[in-house]
Amino acid sequence: MRVALLAGGTGGAKLGAGIQEEVGGELAVIANTGDDIEALGVHVSPDPDLVTYWLSGEIDEERGWGIRDDTFTVFERLQRLGAPSWFGLSDRDLAACLYRRQFLAEGGSLTNAQAQIARGLGVEAQVLPMSDSPVRTKVLTEGGRRDLQEYLILDGGTPTVLGVELEGIAEAEPSREVLDAIRKADAIVIGPSNPVISIGPILAVPGMREAIAASPAPVVAVSPYVAGAVVKGPTDRFMEAIGRPTTAAGVASLYAGLIDGIVVDEGDPDPPPSDVPTLATATLMEGASGRARLARIVLDYADTLSAS
Repeated sequence: MRVALLAGGTGGAKLGAGIQEEVGGELAVIANTGDDIEALGVHVSPDPDLVTYWLSGEIDEERGWGIRDDTFTVFERLQRLGAPSWFGLSDRDLAACLYRRQFLAEGGSLTNAQAQIARGLGVEAQVLPMSDSPVRTKVLTEGGRRDLQEYLILDGGTPTVLGVELEGIAEAEPSREVLDAIRKADAIVIGPSNPVISIGPILAVPGMREAIAASPAPVVAVSPYVAGAVVKGPTDRFMEAIGRPTTAAGVASLYAGLIDGIVVDEGDPDPPPSDVPTLATATLMEGASGRARLARIVLDYADTLSAS
């Protein structure tokens, strides 16, 4: 089974690791690049790299981000020399970003840079930035317009969100590799990442929704709500900012007309979506076995939808 997975933060990346266990190199992860930032002299792609580290098995599972047992020797030296200290990069993470910076400076694309990073780390699946064009997510708060990373790190993700803007989205387009992955997919999965700031930018790329809608493959979303709450992150703040319920039904409403079914947590106390087929199961992914279990359930569900 060829699978195209839309993913942003930890939830989508974890599901990607589970799906890779099931289908190996037949997985293509389309990753959000709205989080990208220029920091410490390098181009940082937080979501594509997070996905890559989950797929390579290098992720620090206890934190849910970063590279296991990595050090911050270079970053600590940069701080001592006077570099901004709010956005930290560990040594091996910085190496990937340095490589990306050089690759882009020599005229390469973001897609090809990420492909080489993934290959170098032994990843079977493809990790595809949503676009080679720059898109930057901006958060509107009472304190002003903030870069997403500033909001999440400097502000701690706590100020009330008044709105979200995607700078550069009108000029962006899906890469050829992204369109090929969607066209060839036997199943398209929207991962349990933040639907506003992780999945939202992917779907906002001009032509992305149309490509997914044109695919004959079933499209299955996985709700990020577990027992009525998100596992981590400010998803509720962003859902509230766009006037959507902080429930699986609210998530499904953002994908209306695009998905053929949604997987929701069996412990969710809120009513499930009423206008799209729903499968209720335990969606908390605990350890490798939990990730593989949910991946198999999602792919089997997609199979039933394709047969109907």
